[in-house]
Amino acid sequence: MSHTILLIQSSLKPESRTYSDFESVNDCMEGVCKLYEEHLKRQNPNIPSITYDITQLFDFIDQLADLSCLVYMKSSNTYAPYNKEWVKEKIYVLLRRQASKS
Repeated sequence: MSHTILLIQSSLKPESRTYSDFESVNDCMEGVCKLYEEHLKRQNPNIPSITYDITQLFDFIDQLADLSCLVYMKSSNTYAPYNKEWVKEKIYVLLRRQASKS
């Protein structure tokens, strides 16, 4: 369990910057998925059940002005930065693991 900070800038405007923190990398990746699901609900308020695939989620991540994570490294007592590609890899692993449990 490594404390993880998610940094997001949804548009080119600096005021669109926001952050969230999570107890683990997996919690953070689930948070990114929830962020996309909330985006879909805002775009489709009259659809009761929304489905999407991983390529749509990755397209959403790619269209963000910036998305990165800072992951706490206990050994050095610092936070290591990770980019969008790393986030997508971690989400892929998380979703694949969840699918195999079903």
